[in-house]
Amino acid sequence: MAEAVGFYQVKLQVQHDGFAGAPVLHLDLGVNAATGQVSGSATITQALPPPYGETVIPYVMGALVHTGFGDDTLLVHLTGQYVVSVPPPAIGSYLAQFSAALAVSKDWNGKGSFTYNTHVISDCSVKNVSTG
Repeated sequence: MAEAVGFYQVKLQVQHDGFAGAPVLHLDLGVNAATGQVSGSATITQALPPPYGETVIPYVMGALVHTGFGDDTLLVHLTGQYVVSVPPPAIGSYLAQFSAALAVSKDWNGKGSFTYNTHVISDCSVKNVSTG
């Protein structure tokens, strides 16, 4: 992948390989190459019956930092919040926290982990699924 300048989009899939039914994080991010700011949206999918199979995080933001040595690994940290509705008979909803930490190469493939609400998914592969 050529060195990106300006603003570009990247789509990533983050998952723990080898565990069927494990949560999969789908990221659609915009990257400002000049400032290192990253923002976009995220969706977590899992093989569960509705309405539990999909968690949408409408806005995530964070930063990208270059290690600057060796193969110049890109370190990406993202945070966000999403609404969780409590199941009946309870009434209400609350804001749950999301975060992700990724270490990727210039082609946006690598390793990472993510947390959402009380779940921690670690030792994940990060795959660039952008088209074009």
